[in-house]
Amino acid sequence: MEQQMKHTVSSTPHIRSNITISRIMLLVLIALAPASITGVYFFGFWALLVIIVSVVSCVIFEALYQKITKQDITVNDYSAAVTGLLLALTLPGEVPLWMPVVGSFVAIVVAKQLFGGLGQNFINPALAGRAFLVASYMPNMVGVYVNPEDRGGFFYLDAVTSATPLEVGEPINHMALFLGNHAGTIGETSAIALIIGGLFLVFKKIITWHIPATFIVTVFVLTFFLEPGFGLAYPLFHILAGGLMLGAFFMATDYSSSPITPVGKLIMGFGCGFITVMIRLYGGYPEGVLFAILLMNLCVPLIDKFTKPRVFGTKKLWRKES
Repeated sequence: MEQQMKHTVSSTPHIRSNITISRIMLLVLIALAPASITGVYFFGFWALLVIIVSVVSCVIFEALYQKITKQDITVNDYSAAVTGLLLALTLPGEVPLWMPVVGSFVAIVVAKQLFGGLGQNFINPALAGRAFLVASYMPNMVGVYVNPEDRGGFFYLDAVTSATPLEVGEPINHMALFLGNHAGTIGETSAIALIIGGLFLVFKKIITWHIPATFIVTVFVLTFFLEPGFGLAYPLFHILAGGLMLGAFFMATDYSSSPITPVGKLIMGFGCGFITVMIRLYGGYPEGVLFAILLMNLCVPLIDKFTKPRVFGTKKLWRKES
């Protein structure tokens, strides 16, 4: 009698990888370390407190929600910590410490857990938290950025606030934008720190080049052609200033709220860049990255639908007209 062999066939995909969620999130935390360290260096002790409070709040809110709803507690996958750090890096260096707590609640409970948790959120949780803070507490979020040169010391908290380069509307020294020695949020000012972290993620294959490269190039090209009188200085200013680098490498590439196909990623990057430029140049708000990414997050299901590749082994059926 022939020996019968039983095989278990699961549904697709059949791709296997040794990388885990916790490892991915840990690598993202490592990639954010240069921007975090630079932000603390330029904006001082209070910025460090904002980062700590934001990360701890996100972890606690996730654990509490999962405890209350009788789910497995998954804070050891570091995803809540990543959300907390990203939220903190989008905040001014001297916001009251209750603000990252409120933002963390919105990011974790409202934007993430209420939609099913990790992998089910349709918008970036950290950006959702920041958007809520901007809409609800604008006097604490816009135009109150500390210039590192006016801070007076690492533990000096009563510094003079000033506008960001985008709010001023006039390009400043490009080297200051590149290094981070200018007014802005904790994690957006140092372009070189964000580029190092972003390239690290690309090298480790945590993200691909499609969204960040298309995002940055789109902003550069559009600002060059829409304001040609300034030459290359103006588009260079726009890609170095504000939250472009932070958004391009770390926000728009969020797995759950970005397209899954290469073509879809290119569309996502172009859309983010286009909306950013339209808001910056013609809108009433100096920074467009936040709203550009959130708007494109809403378009992701549609993008995935129309860029979905043909199923392997199938072909189109053509109907002959009689």
